[in-house]
Amino acid sequence: MLGGAWQTRPPFIMAYTVLARKYRSQSFDDVIGQEAISQTLKNAIRTKRVAHAYLFTGTRGVGKTTMARILAKALNCLKYDEPTESPCCKCESCIAVNIGEDIDVIEIDGASNNGVEEVRRLRENAIYRPARARYKIYIIDEVHMLSTSAFNALLKILEEPPDHVKFIFATTDPNKVIATIQSRCQRFDFSNINVNKIAEQLRKILESEKIKYEDDLVVSVARMANGSMRDGLSLLDRLIAIGKEPLNVDLIEQFLGCPNSQKIAMLVKAVSENDAAAVLRSADDLLSGGLSEVQLVDALVDFMRDLMIVKSAGADSDLLILTSQQRQIVNGLSGKFDLAAIVYSITALEKNRWTIKNSETARALLETLLLRLTLSEHFLNIEQLANTPVSGESKTVKKKPITNSGSEPILQNTNNSAAETASLPAISDINAIKENWNGIVEAIAAELGGATAGLLKRAEPLDLNDSVFTIALDSASKLLCQSNGRLEQIQSVLSRHFSKQILLKLQTAEQDKNTGGQNRNKTSSQKRNEILNDPAVRTVLTGLGARVVNIED
Repeated sequence: MLGGAWQTRPPFIMAYTVLARKYRSQSFDDVIGQEAISQTLKNAIRTKRVAHAYLFTGTRGVGKTTMARILAKALNCLKYDEPTESPCCKCESCIAVNIGEDIDVIEIDGASNNGVEEVRRLRENAIYRPARARYKIYIIDEVHMLSTSAFNALLKILEEPPDHVKFIFATTDPNKVIATIQSRCQRFDFSNINVNKIAEQLRKILESEKIKYEDDLVVSVARMANGSMRDGLSLLDRLIAIGKEPLNVDLIEQFLGCPNSQKIAMLVKAVSENDAAAVLRSADDLLSGGLSEVQLVDALVDFMRDLMIVKSAGADSDLLILTSQQRQIVNGLSGKFDLAAIVYSITALEKNRWTIKNSETARALLETLLLRLTLSEHFLNIEQLANTPVSGESKTVKKKPITNSGSEPILQNTNNSAAETASLPAISDINAIKENWNGIVEAIAAELGGATAGLLKRAEPLDLNDSVFTIALDSASKLLCQSNGRLEQIQSVLSRHFSKQILLKLQTAEQDKNTGGQNRNKTSSQKRNEILNDPAVRTVLTGLGARVVNIED
């Protein structure tokens, strides 16, 4: 009795082990996403070529410290008489390394022990042999935080270390590790872990923990991890702590601040339909739900990236990390954009991300950016403009109306039929073609537009051999004729009107070849004039009423 009260022992409370520690890889074969590094280290152990110092680099949570511990266990496992590729993980040394309490494997935090005095003590202690294991191993995490003087104090022992000492450095910023240190280490760069591998590991853990879940949640958490297994496990820990089953994507939106993919899809759909009011309403819905302006920008970039993959590689591409329902939604929306518009949108979002993040009027800037993307659907891309006659309205391009909550379209759709094509003169020989070249070009312009005709107008017919028709152009015009399927279109028009298959062969004009070396010596004024007189550039300037702001090589 003390102070009038019985002193009772507090009840024992079992500590919870977070998933990142509980499911930490224990051997080289368990490591996820870094198979190449694991195999290299195993080969080094098997061939007795283990280096005295290693530098592990990579973003957070990709397995640097885990790999360092596995290597330490492999070198010091007491079950075997020599270093092994497969540590037992049961001996006294392996268990002590796992919990970070081995007397011969010293883990040092470089951020809090970054001075020269700490490194001097390390050097003084390194000369003593290990207490029970084969090697004394120093694992220095975040080694880039060491001061310059501390790095310099390491140089001598790294250059001529005792036989019983091994160093393993880990860092997220290798550029801050001085070159003289890096040159004394074997460097391994840890890559971000594939999203599919993270998702697969999350499924295994949930099943092992006997927690019910929806597959949509696993895919979303894996994407949020950004290549870091530890981040993915930490996010999963937070969701499990909510105490609701089955785990689903609604919990992610509610408790982790992740944007709802369906709401993002609705926003992108409004952008594709040029509905300015719906865009602003969708953005307000997402922001009111707790999403920050920068998070919304990031979510849009991810969604636009998925659209870009679908347009480029198809909806079944392995590059898409989506559920079947999400894949279907993205595939449906991809038809509302051309690839140029998607690339422009991603570029615009990323370019303005930093400004929005650091602005006091972030919402206004975000809404302005979203409206710019909405209106950008009315910008003609180069392929459309190339099919637009310079002197008149396009006969093939359709502009979508800008809608505003039920109001009449500001810009109506056009659906004009193709103009009657002028008759082409009969081809008898190359001389006849040369005499009637202007008429041939005008007939082509009636079908393919002024841009294509402008490229051919300066061409010189050279030869007609059976069905092979050869013309000469300057190098820039030749390149434009060969792009975007324009050459096939010209051949089709010629073949149809002359009732024979025409194969168009393009050659670089002799004058252009002879002046190739002189082009490098042209003044900037001469280059500017040539660019401004280029048929494609003139078409763009005339078709859009644009002006040249800057010219870059």
